[in-house]
Amino acid sequence: MSIFINKETRLLIQGITGRDGSFHAKQMLSYGTKVVAGVTPGKGGQLFEGLVPVFNTVAEGVAEAAANTAVIYVPAAAAASAIFEAVDAGLGLVVCITEGIPVLDMTKVIPFVHERGARLIGPNCPGLISPSQSKVGIIPGNICTPGKIGVVSRSGTLTYEIIHQLSTQGFGQSTCVGIGGDPIIGTSFIHCLSAFEADAETEAVVMIGEIGGTDEQLAAEFVKGGMTKPVVGFIAGQTAPPGRRMGHAGAIISGSSGTAAEKMRALAAAGIGVMKRPADVVPLLKERL
Repeated sequence: MSIFINKETRLLIQGITGRDGSFHAKQMLSYGTKVVAGVTPGKGGQLFEGLVPVFNTVAEGVAEAAANTAVIYVPAAAAASAIFEAVDAGLGLVVCITEGIPVLDMTKVIPFVHERGARLIGPNCPGLISPSQSKVGIIPGNICTPGKIGVVSRSGTLTYEIIHQLSTQGFGQSTCVGIGGDPIIGTSFIHCLSAFEADAETEAVVMIGEIGGTDEQLAAEFVKGGMTKPVVGFIAGQTAPPGRRMGHAGAIISGSSGTAAEKMRALAAAGIGVMKRPADVVPLLKERL
């Protein structure tokens, strides 16, 4: 099983003919994702790689190719409009890889997404992958193996390190979700934890947080009161100085609640196994499974 994406995912790529969009489109096609449409305004009628029809609008792609999911690779200035367009076309899942989207733009996007009953993952995220089923985004497929461990992360490349640790030690993944590191995102830790709890095939969850904000503390409270499956966690930025942004736009400490130490205490208090380093993930899982 998996969450959010599976073999039935029919993907539309916004920005498919751009530098990043075309590169990752090829990776997703190679992985076996059902890429059924691309969108680049003004380039409708072309075929990407001789396989994927390109349309001028998302609505055309949905109508002609029956797409049900979109992934966005467009510049930050146009990304909010791309999200609006995808949701307005009736797509239930939109994954936005683009980083640098103004926070003010996202304050307008999120209510629109919620009103339409859609799910946004990101922005500024690596996307998600359900190993052997579908890959939407930029998570490398070669490090993932199918299995029963769910992964949800605010970090980017650290996600890959955790997945590598799991795969090389025989712990395959049901779905790996990168939720993004911006201050305003569409899908939270709690959304993913709830989905993993409901997924019959997911046996345990790895949660990767980082400094800044209080999302990890809220997730810890949810785990304490709402999850029966074991959860282990890691907090990135344990040596970061207060007041300085480290990596993601949301990773800035603005009080004691945003520090790695406070987040680690909250996780431990909720019964979550806390990693001091990524290499601890498998030993902690073995203790709880």
